[in-house]
Amino acid sequence: MNSSHQDRHTAELHQMQRAIAGLLLYQDILDSEVGKALIELLQAIANGDRSQGNALICLTAYGRFFKALADQNCSWEEYLIDRLLQAENPFSLQVQKITLGDSTGRRLSPALVSAARQDLASLHVLYTCGQYIPQWVGQIGGKPVCWLDCNISEQQHSIVKALHSQNWGELVDDLAAYYQQAGVGIFGKYRALRWQGQLWGIPHPDRVQIDSLIGYEQQKATLIKNTASLLAGKPALNILLYGGKGTGKSSLIKGLLNHYPDSQLRLLEVSKSATIDLPLILDQLTDLPQKFIIFIDDLSFEEDDENFKALKVVLEGSVTARPNNVVVYATSNRRHLVREYFADRPRPQDAGEIQMWDTVQEKLSFVDRFGITLTFEPADQPKYLEIVHHLATAAKLSLSPQDLEYRALQWATRHNGRSGRTARQFIDYLIGE
Repeated sequence: MNSSHQDRHTAELHQMQRAIAGLLLYQDILDSEVGKALIELLQAIANGDRSQGNALICLTAYGRFFKALADQNCSWEEYLIDRLLQAENPFSLQVQKITLGDSTGRRLSPALVSAARQDLASLHVLYTCGQYIPQWVGQIGGKPVCWLDCNISEQQHSIVKALHSQNWGELVDDLAAYYQQAGVGIFGKYRALRWQGQLWGIPHPDRVQIDSLIGYEQQKATLIKNTASLLAGKPALNILLYGGKGTGKSSLIKGLLNHYPDSQLRLLEVSKSATIDLPLILDQLTDLPQKFIIFIDDLSFEEDDENFKALKVVLEGSVTARPNNVVVYATSNRRHLVREYFADRPRPQDAGEIQMWDTVQEKLSFVDRFGITLTFEPADQPKYLEIVHHLATAAKLSLSPQDLEYRALQWATRHNGRSGRTARQFIDYLIGE
């Protein structure tokens, strides 16, 4: 390597190291196995010459960096963009709530915006590593090395395409708009989540499509309309979906994510045993730009259940206002969610609670605290067969209509009765057969 090439090599390497050292907001991007391996590799290159010992150190550091990327199944460029889009820091968190051109007079600190712009320029320097690192390692190690190629598809978000092709320091406004729409951290990475003492992302949510659910068109339209109001920032009501098992109540709620694929909608599943944590959950969702459906499946309560009291507070409100970006959608097979016994009924000879009827009415009227109740009646035979025919057509089964109906009715008799769930299980059986 001649002197001019060596000088340029040194300058580019030092520029990358200064870019890492000078990060103000986005340090966490490199606080990972991949990031630490890159820092170690750049140091090995900076210390390296073509002696045997240094060559081995450099090749070993490159091997760690390459394997860390391969474990993530992505190139360095794809990894860096993904971490940038999910980053949680003062800029990404605040810009979700206060736009850069906010007309209300609220504004981000100019120093914060400048720091974000500076960090983006530094990260863009690191983004160009692929132009240099394989060559440097090959020269020091005395052998060619592999580099994971970057791939971008036409389906990816426009901000991803911009980051592949433009100077990052000029993309502060675009990145801010992306954070406002897509969210950051766990809310940016996942559209479906569950609560188990803390928030956990669901990498592969149910792909059920609302259009594939046959019947209950009025209930479906009401649920979609209420969810559209939530997404539009208008008042939206809590909804109870009540009806027999297998009628598609849960599938209808889960299908909303796929009905609004490129929206701020998030589905948060909370088990009925964890509803006592609802006030804590709401504290974490307040003021976020995303819109949340808290999904509680198979809801019912026993007497004096603490979870009942927690949900009641969320539905009715307390001193703390319910966030306007959150609704509760619950399913139940019971019309009255709080179990009641004949022994609960007041009798004159009992020396119990004086205002016992007030307690009974509180239990029976709990369902009224949901703004909307959607009732799902069990499927009759014509409706059941309509569902079967629809699913069979979608699955491209070649049975005759007569044979399909005959076998479907036999299946319902021998298994779980007529319902959408039974129809789905029957079609899955035929596909496997």
